[in-house]
Amino acid sequence: MTNRIALGLGLFLVVVLALNFALGLEWHIFLARKFLDLVRLVAFWR
Repeated sequence: MTNRIALGLGLFLVVVLALNFALGLEWHIFLARKFLDLVRLVAFWR
């Protein structure tokens, strides 16, 4: 993963979480679980 891709993914996550809390949605639990799934997948392929 290049720095550009990592920065883009990080920025995307920050924007999604900011919208989640600004709109008062309950997606943060769902997003946290999906993020952990992504981390496990990346760790598997490493």
